[in-house]
Amino acid sequence: MAERTSAGLLTMMLEPTPAVAMTLPAEVREKLAELELELSEGDITQKGYEKKRGKLLAPYIPQIQGVDPSLQIDNRIQASSQAVLPGSKHNKSRAANTRDERFRSDLHTEAVQAALAKYKERKMPMPSKRRSVLVQSSVEACTPPDTSSASEDEGSLRRQGRLATSTPYQGHGHPAVEHWFNRVIQGSSTSSSASSTSSHPGGRSVTTTNTTAHAALNANAAATALADLMAHTQLDNHSAPPDVTGLSERSSLHAERPQVASVRGVSRGYNHHTSVMETADGVPVNSRVSSKIQQLLNTLKRPKRPPLREFFVDDFEELLDVQQPDPNQPKPEGQQMSPLEGEPLGVVTNWPPSLPAALQRWGTTQPKSPCLTALDNAGKPVYTLTYGKLWTRSQKLAYTLLNKLSTRNEPLLMPGDRVALVFPNNDPVMFMVAFYGCLLAELVPVPIEVPLTRKDAGSQQIGFLLGSCGVTLALTTDACQKGLPKAQTGEVATFKGWPRLLWFVTDGKHVVKPPKDWHPPIREASNDIAYIEYKTSKEGSTMGITVSHSAMLAHCHALTQACGYTEAETITNVLDFKREAGLWHGVLTSVMNRMHVISIPYSLMKVNPLSWIQKVHTYKARVAVVKSRDMHWSLLAQRDQRDISLSSLRMLIVADGANPWSISSCDAFLNVFQARGLRPEVICPCASSSEAMTVAIRRPPEMGVPPPGKAVLSMGGLSHSVIRVDTEEKLSVLTVQDVGQVMPGALVCVVRVEGTPYLCQTDEVGEICMSSGSTGVAYYGLPGMTKNIFETIPVTSSGVPISDRPFTRTSLLGFVGPDSLVFVVGKMDGLMVVSGRRHNADDVVATALAVEPMKFVYRGRIAVFSVSVLHDERIVVVAEQRPDASEEDSFQWMSRVLQAIDSIHQVGVYCLALVPANTLPKAPLGGIHISETKQRFLEGALHPCNVLMCPHTCVTNLPKPRQKQPEVGPASMIVGNLVAGKRIAQACGRDVAQLEDNDQARKFLYIQDVLQWRAQATPDHSLFLVLNAKGTVASTASCLQLHKRAERVAAALMGRLNTGDHVALVYPPGIDLIATFYGCLYAGCVPVTVRPPHPQNLATTLPTVKMIVEVSKSVCILTTQAIMKLLKSKEAAAAVDIKSWPMVMDTDDLPRKKSPQMYKPPTPEMLAYLDFSVSTTGILAGVKMSHAATSALCRSIKLQCELYPSRQIAICLDPYCGLGFALWCLCSVYSGHQSILVPPLELESNASLWLAAVSQYKVRVTFCSYSVMEMCTKGLGSQTEALRLRNVNLSCVRTCMVVAEERPRIALTQSFSKIFKDLGLSPRAVSTTFGCRVNVAICLQGTAGPDPTTVYVDMRALRHDRVRLVERGSPHSLPLMESGKILPGVKVIIANTETKGPLGDSHLGEIWVSSPHNATGYYTVYGEEALHADHFNTKLSFGDTQTVWARTGYLGFLRRTELTDASGERHDALYVVGSLDETLELRGMRYHPIDIETSVIRSHKSIAECAVFTWTNLLVVVVELEGSEQEALDLVALVTNVVLEEHYLIVGVVVVVDPGVIPINSRGEKQRMHLRDGFLADQLDPIYVAYNM
Repeated sequence: MAERTSAGLLTMMLEPTPAVAMTLPAEVREKLAELELELSEGDITQKGYEKKRGKLLAPYIPQIQGVDPSLQIDNRIQASSQAVLPGSKHNKSRAANTRDERFRSDLHTEAVQAALAKYKERKMPMPSKRRSVLVQSSVEACTPPDTSSASEDEGSLRRQGRLATSTPYQGHGHPAVEHWFNRVIQGSSTSSSASSTSSHPGGRSVTTTNTTAHAALNANAAATALADLMAHTQLDNHSAPPDVTGLSERSSLHAERPQVASVRGVSRGYNHHTSVMETADGVPVNSRVSSKIQQLLNTLKRPKRPPLREFFVDDFEELLDVQQPDPNQPKPEGQQMSPLEGEPLGVVTNWPPSLPAALQRWGTTQPKSPCLTALDNAGKPVYTLTYGKLWTRSQKLAYTLLNKLSTRNEPLLMPGDRVALVFPNNDPVMFMVAFYGCLLAELVPVPIEVPLTRKDAGSQQIGFLLGSCGVTLALTTDACQKGLPKAQTGEVATFKGWPRLLWFVTDGKHVVKPPKDWHPPIREASNDIAYIEYKTSKEGSTMGITVSHSAMLAHCHALTQACGYTEAETITNVLDFKREAGLWHGVLTSVMNRMHVISIPYSLMKVNPLSWIQKVHTYKARVAVVKSRDMHWSLLAQRDQRDISLSSLRMLIVADGANPWSISSCDAFLNVFQARGLRPEVICPCASSSEAMTVAIRRPPEMGVPPPGKAVLSMGGLSHSVIRVDTEEKLSVLTVQDVGQVMPGALVCVVRVEGTPYLCQTDEVGEICMSSGSTGVAYYGLPGMTKNIFETIPVTSSGVPISDRPFTRTSLLGFVGPDSLVFVVGKMDGLMVVSGRRHNADDVVATALAVEPMKFVYRGRIAVFSVSVLHDERIVVVAEQRPDASEEDSFQWMSRVLQAIDSIHQVGVYCLALVPANTLPKAPLGGIHISETKQRFLEGALHPCNVLMCPHTCVTNLPKPRQKQPEVGPASMIVGNLVAGKRIAQACGRDVAQLEDNDQARKFLYIQDVLQWRAQATPDHSLFLVLNAKGTVASTASCLQLHKRAERVAAALMGRLNTGDHVALVYPPGIDLIATFYGCLYAGCVPVTVRPPHPQNLATTLPTVKMIVEVSKSVCILTTQAIMKLLKSKEAAAAVDIKSWPMVMDTDDLPRKKSPQMYKPPTPEMLAYLDFSVSTTGILAGVKMSHAATSALCRSIKLQCELYPSRQIAICLDPYCGLGFALWCLCSVYSGHQSILVPPLELESNASLWLAAVSQYKVRVTFCSYSVMEMCTKGLGSQTEALRLRNVNLSCVRTCMVVAEERPRIALTQSFSKIFKDLGLSPRAVSTTFGCRVNVAICLQGTAGPDPTTVYVDMRALRHDRVRLVERGSPHSLPLMESGKILPGVKVIIANTETKGPLGDSHLGEIWVSSPHNATGYYTVYGEEALHADHFNTKLSFGDTQTVWARTGYLGFLRRTELTDASGERHDALYVVGSLDETLELRGMRYHPIDIETSVIRSHKSIAECAVFTWTNLLVVVVELEGSEQEALDLVALVTNVVLEEHYLIVGVVVVVDPGVIPINSRGEKQRMHLRDGFLADQLDPIYVAYNM
């Protein structure tokens, strides 16, 4: 998708056909392959590649249709550059397809089609979507939106068809610039009246040459496959070019994975009969997903990336790539422009001193003279307001407002107060009376839109404006007041963000006739505020522009002079009379000159687009004020009307003539209506802005002005703010018309957009600034912004101000052409600056619409804006989709739009979204409310039905991929550490040898001996209490009871099994499990605890049971009767082969038999039990625990937690593996304390079970898992009050430890502490433990020792395997909590993962552990012990090379703190960062999934959970959506944004799934690898899958 070429057709012609490919000489093929390789490695740019390739292939190109290819290309260029000369004879050769004509300028569409032709071959993966998402429930979605309410500039979005005749001037000297300009600006656009389909002097239309070009294209269509063809079939001695996307998928890390046996794939009840492909990792894959991902990879094969600088030494920081300006980009070469003066304002002798004075004059001297005619929706005149009526009615209103409205005997309004005018667009009469009534009362009118609903787009901002203007009163009409939303009381509702308003209806019955002696004060125009016009900024905030009385008068004066208005002229006005040109011409200047305005409401235009032309004809109007869309619409309907004439018009003012696309409307309109008497020279485009009012207008012909001009500019040049005739690239041009001369009495200049307002050079585009007495004065109440906009002082290049008068910035971008004509090429509001180049939103809209526009989206319901992501602007295109467009079609259209914009504007689109019809926020007069749309996009509230994101192509400023440095040698490393005064990072728990309790340790080397001893010494001492869901004791066991039950089990086993046999224990959590465990030890068997299958979910849980039984080589299964039935049931048979179970025994009713004699193991190194667990990476790993390690483990925990027979601890953990198993089954027996056992499953029916038990038994030490803590936080968060009433009190808890094999989840532990603080839980109580497969208990907080500490590290440094401590709250900071205290007898060191050397304090490396309770190895079927031997016995490569360590597989660091240990030593804290197996290696850096997931979950309120993994080097993000499915597609952009911003990574695939899809193991850890397998096997049933391009 990312390839760009300079001219679409040229490259197509240079592509040899496959047939030719075969005949290329070997050396050429070899060179092509080398080029291909260079391109894929990024050593050569796309352009350079094309150039060299073109050269190589040139001699072998077939002669197309007998024409030499070089000529062929030249012909095409000449053909298209012969433009119509002014006055050409062939301008009537226009086809009758007027309707299509209005939709596109041929050249632009042709440009777009040519650009797209290049991309034909490349397929993009389509997003997959669950069907239900497509079904649109809402009724309104099916009604087509009102196409006519297109954007304000709707009509004009079309490129002009003609090209400049001139060849550009080659010389560079400054004098040439003027000359060159004259050539850019073509002769009159209107005098030629040529059609948009330019015809050639030879009478052949452009389209004919076009068709031959297309024929040539088709002949070569297959040629694009050439590159691949050469790479694979033809190269004799070259292998295919390397796939750059697959960089380090299977790095050394994967080899170290303890791949004992994999549960992956199986556990999701995976069916073996489907046809299955294998991926690189041997993971079975459903072909549908993988083929899509393959397509995606193909689109990413050659990422567009800036060429790498010289060797990049990876400094500490990852630096974002700063875009270097292209040295070849065009730069302005002209001289500095000189400010342009309009003609002086003429002196008129009897000119009234102010606008109210003019009204008074006409109202008293010409009362019968018509002022305004209002029409209804059928186009019938409803009412004509005369000057007499306007005068008397506004006097009445003024008197009423000043004298009849009062609160507590105080008049409500004082002169100078602001008043809101809320009038509908079809009632100009009432508006005019209200406006002049306010002026006469010396009140300040603030006209605003009628609020239709309580949440209109942007209405909140209007409320802020009214509030800041201190408006308390709103004037409106009776009809309008009735239609406003009401509150319960019947009063008008208060809109969101609005101040409290009093609504006053201005209809006749509410106003009072003033007494004879009352006269309104008529003063000379002063600098006081006359009225405030609202304006919405690009960001969506609403500002009020204040216009003074003198500016209002001066503006009327200037317009009268520029337009040559005379008394009693008739003028038709189609524009909104509340603001801008509609107000200036139709309400203010008209009264100044006693003109008659025919006001055409917007609603009538929608019904009958021809209405304004009919009114010009009926009323013989001399002037019409329209927008280009009004001209556009009238073209649609003109066929039905034969008898209309526009010959009375002397001026057709095009109010948005400054829109670059208005030229096509003007030309097309002229083409049709010239036959109806429209003279070409009456079309007068003008440029204006709310701040500066009218800036320039083309004068009517009788004023003897120079002929109009037209410029054909290169879009490439414009993006660098330089004006150039388009030369090499005929596709991307912008044709603009002039907007005439500067207003009378004004001084205009063009300044640089950013920074100091320096004057531009003559061939440079900048912001037009204007100094004149007729501009707005300020933004009301915003002095800072006012200074920037209304008081700019332009300076020359040497920094000298050009004038002592302040200038107003007009927000129009343009330049001054020859004959002092002003040209506008865009607006500041639509400006998008992407990596230093400027693009105009309107231009991008036009390109999108040129791609078969009307089939899939509504014309004019398309919004383009930019959002800032990762320090640059990114372009977003949002369009409304037609309800009948199919998924495939829309996707096709979207991918073509992306390609077209890429080719024509040379800029990538970041996101393209299609929303259902009628769902985008509307602006007051049709069109789209852009800022509101942008807001919704960023908040995730757009609800699109189709999304395509292309971060890969347009994000080019990512930091460089990190390159690994050659490692430093070991010796220098040690010396370096010592010189730097760094301690080697090593720490240990207390020394066991010096602690008491040695007698028991010596006496009992075996845990089963301890049980026998306790059964004799303290037979009735209760060891275990198991609680059920109700909180009552379900079962108990004293020392003797446990011993007796164990003996029964041993007796049953001894006859049937041999010593050393492995036995699987499949029990629910409870005493049975513990008793059978000791029974096995008594009998000399090796127990393996296995979680029983879930009866409701056999398909996924039973295969895991089966696998553990098989992998552990168990010869027998001990279980309960219920589970035994389940294992052999019909349902089980569907999931596994039930015939292959080993012997299954139930232990429910064993005979009371004593075993003949206890088994005594010969040495403590003998195997005691196997501990099987599924790691987070989905790998089933069983570790061997010897008798010595078992006793050492119990002893360490006993010492750390000070456990004695008199103690009680509460355990809410699963008893099947790791520390959970040790605490359930081993520790109580060893230390003699009582364990209160709470099975975590019971919490599902009673969330408060565990905490209530802790409180009831006044437990000081308790253990839980993260899933339990989460259940309590989520389930009990709101119920703390109820728990307190039930006397739950947690003040007894000294330590609450979360058993974990991961980085501490700080957010969860903190919220748990906060929530239960109310129940007396000490904030210091909660801590975490750390263990892993090689050693199940490395750290445990215990009862003594300092509190766990938290540090903040820089996440960016972490990616480079470095630790950099930062302050809390600094950007990119990540909190890490210490994982508890290191257990007695445990030594920990941090080692470099690659060199295996020791690291210094606060350095990130792998945590290695040495301790008597390390496991002795993995237990596997596959004899892979050798492969993983170093996990259990490895030595440092230098330093202390004697100690034997076990590698935990976790990254972390040690840091010496200021705290002291119980022994008085400085305390060393161990921080766990994450599992090495889980980390993602992306762009040469190491990422921990949890960090990316945390960012993603924060990005939208509906994301319940998230998991990430990589597949073929793509980052896949899976999010669970908690909310309605229509939000699914909102998440795609938000997820992509946040991962880019915070992690500098591009997301490859976003998968939106239902809550609960992400698999979680018993410890509450995400099983990302299972998820990955499920995704690839297409088992997730996702709501939506988006493939980012």
